[in-house]
Order: sequence, then structure tokens, then C-alpha cells
Amino acid sequence: MTGRLWGVGLGPGDPELVTVKAARLIGQADVIAFHSARHGRSIARSVAAPYLREGQVEEALIYPLTTETTDHPGGYQGAIDDFYAACAVRLAAHLDAGRDVVVLCEGDPLFYGSYMHMHKRLSHRYVTEVVPGVTSVSGASAVLGRPLVERDEVLTVLPGTLPAEVLAERLASTDSAAVLKLGRTFTKVRDALAEAGRLDEAWYVERATTGQQRLAPLAEVDPGSVPYFSLALIPSPVNAAGPAPATAAPAAPKARGEVVVVGLGPAGRPWLTPEAQEALAGVDELVGYGPYLDRVPPNPRQRRHPTDNRVEAERAAHALELAAAGSRVAVVSSGDPGVFAMASAVLEVACEPRFADVPVRVLPGLTAAHAVASRAGAPLGHDYCVLSLSDLLKPWEVVAERIGAAARADLVLAIYNPASKSRTWQVAAARDLLLEHRAPETPVVVGRDVGGARESMTVTTLGDLDPDAIDMRCLLLVGSSTTRVAERGDGSRVVFTPRRYPA
Repeated sequence: MTGRLWGVGLGPGDPELVTVKAARLIGQADVIAFHSARHGRSIARSVAAPYLREGQVEEALIYPLTTETTDHPGGYQGAIDDFYAACAVRLAAHLDAGRDVVVLCEGDPLFYGSYMHMHKRLSHRYVTEVVPGVTSVSGASAVLGRPLVERDEVLTVLPGTLPAEVLAERLASTDSAAVLKLGRTFTKVRDALAEAGRLDEAWYVERATTGQQRLAPLAEVDPGSVPYFSLALIPSPVNAAGPAPATAAPAAPKARGEVVVVGLGPAGRPWLTPEAQEALAGVDELVGYGPYLDRVPPNPRQRRHPTDNRVEAERAAHALELAAAGSRVAVVSSGDPGVFAMASAVLEVACEPRFADVPVRVLPGLTAAHAVASRAGAPLGHDYCVLSLSDLLKPWEVVAERIGAAARADLVLAIYNPASKSRTWQVAAARDLLLEHRAPETPVVVGRDVGGARESMTVTTLGDLDPDAIDMRCLLLVGSSTTRVAERGDGSRVVFTPRRYPA
């Protein structure tokens, strides 16, 4: 089998700008080929040196001449064509013997790259792949810190070897430009820039990203000091003048803050919607109950304001005050913020006159009821109601009346906040109220910490429900008269409420 030919771009000069793929291929190759002048020093090899390994065959492709003066019968082009043909024969011998060959190339192999001459002569005969690299133009723009083009602007890349009149015409008709292959063409390029009226915009960049890097306004550069590995750059006209002096900078407009109430879902990141993730990533301040804030990955750019679970109005006011001062604020809730959570608390305070101009958005989250139902099967497949057993914000008489009404209406119940350290009797009381209207065999699903590390699911009946086994981490789903528990052929058990209600 023949070897594989790789044309590998090395970027503008900094070995750390060599791509991961290029570094891997360089280390794996049997043969490393690189071009150099007659002095034998290869810039490409020096960039790749950190990735070479001992024992690799190195093929130095040394140019036979450095100027266009030659006694070759075919002139300069004939001499270069013979050189490339001879190099191709050398590399083909390795490929025919089954050795993989990597041809190193500064910048990008197919962007004025030396590799392309091997590609034209060998790629039709051998399996070949080109690995792109960071171009010298991109490297120069990066070290200058100036965008090349913005919006609909046009970038023109020119070789400095073009005739002066062509250079001037092209430079006058484009927004941004890069002129490569300076060296002996520098004076001509400078004159063309002046003729096009662009000299004051032009920058000189030499050996970008390396330890020998040099940057200067092109008009100030001595032509005698310009090597081949340099270029002229006209950045985006929007930025050509550079940053304005601090004294001339306009005053920054006052930021317009907002409050976004975000539902985190019942547990970790997999339960978080993409919309919620985007909102959390974009805010300046995070406000919420401490354990819920802990579920949001820390970001040193953002300030966090954890609070106790019983200060919802104060928490909402704090978030709105931060937004009124210009901050983008996320108020986080477990599950869905509109289900026994912070959305209503924030909106209630936001309706006060002092916060009339503060924008408020509510982003939904996956509810605990839906999470528990999904683990059990489909117990919420028909009409259902959601209620909280907590009597902290409403009297127990109201809770009891609603339990009875839901039971009489034969609705499935999703029961939040069933018990806490200070509320230990409501589960038994609710069970007794439901048994006045439901059979003891009515299915009950108990979901604890769904999505969390200590998740557990229990399927029992209303008659066997043990109140002592229920705590604040639980959510109860009490079936209707049609809710069924079924054993499937694979041994699993599912709970579902049919969509069709009996006549």
C-alpha cells in the first residue's frame, strides 16, 4: 500500500498556533518535508520543531536559486519547475514505499503556500489531505488588534509582485487590503499605497506572532529593513484611525437593566431549557434561595445574592432594585417559576409604582409534577389539579376545601410541599380527606429528589400511604378513579391515567 500525503499548515509563526490536528500528524509522520533557501534554515521546520520526534526522515527541499537570475534554458520558471518536479520524485519514492509524508508549510498550504506545488504534482496519484492553517493575514490582524472587515466590507489580498499601477488601482477600490510578498517589492507597494491615497491607513507587520515580530505605520518603515516574511495591511476603515482618545470618548449611556425569572427545572443542567441557560449566561446578578443558586455554575463575572427561603418579597424587591440601577438580574426558582415559586412574587412587587419602568420576563421550567409523572409513566394523562399542602400563606381550611373539591371532581392531584420539619400532620389529614371520596386502592406515586443524586420513586395506594415517609423533598401524585398501575412484559411497572373517561 502506498503512503498518504499531507499538506500541513503551520500558521503564521507561533508554534502554539499550530492546530491540534497538524501537531498530531507531524508527530506521526514517517517523513517530514520542508522548503528552505540555500542557507538551509527552514522557518517551517523551526515552527514544527516542538512536534517532531526522533527517528523521522527529513527531506529538505532546498530552492536552487533565490533571485530570478539563472542560466537555466527555461529561465527562472523553468528552473523552478525542474526543482518542483525533482522534489515530487523524491517524495513519491517515500509514498510508493508506504511511508506517510507530511509537507510543512507556513501559514495555510493553499494560500500562497509552497506546498501547493507538491499538491499539483502528487495529489492525483496518492491519497492526499490538506490541513489548513492560520494565514499570515489573520495573524497580522490579530497582533494589530484591528478587525480586517466588518459587515459588508470587502477584503482584497494582493501579491506585492503585481505591477505598480495594478496595485494602486486595486488598493483604491477596496475597503480593506493585505499586500503580501514585500521584501524587494516594498518600495513599489508603498508608492502604490500613496498613489491610491491609502498610505496613511497602512500598517507594516513583520513576522507576526513570533519573537521577531515588528509593527509600525508603513510610511515610517525603512525599505532596506524589510524581509520577505512581512506584509502591508489596511484594516477595516471603521477602525483604521484606531481608538479615540479617552478625553474624546462619549459618555457611556446608562445601562438598561431587567429582571428575568428563570425556572431551573427539578434538578441539574439536563433539566434546564436552552432558553434558561442562555438567560443565566447573560446576566450580571443572580438572586435566589441559596440551594437553588448553588445549582447554577459559578462565574466570577457575576454576583450572587443567596437568601433564605421565606423572604420572597424582599428577594423580589432586591432584584428589581438591582435592575433599576442598570443590572441584568436573574431570579432563579426550582421547577417552573410560575408554580408555587418566584414569578408571582416578583410580579407582585414589580407592580409597585417605583418599579414601573423595570422590564420583567418569566422563563418557564420543567415542573416537579411533570418530572415525577414522567418517571412513573403518565399519571397526569387526563384532567388534574396542582395544590400545595403548605398553610403558611393560606389557612388550612382553604387547603382542606380544595382537596375535597378536587376529590369530588375525580381529578388527579399533584401535591406540592406535603410536609416539613414544622408541618408533620397535613399528609395524614389530606389522605383522610381524599379517602372520603376515593377508594383505598387509588394509586399514589411518591417521587423524592427526582433528577438528583438521591432520587427514589415509590408506587403505593391511598390506603397504604405512610405519612411518616413523606418530607419536603417529596411530591405526591394521587390518581383518579381511572388511574391504573400495570405490569409490563419486561417486568417494569407503569402508572397512567387513560385519556378516555368512562361514560
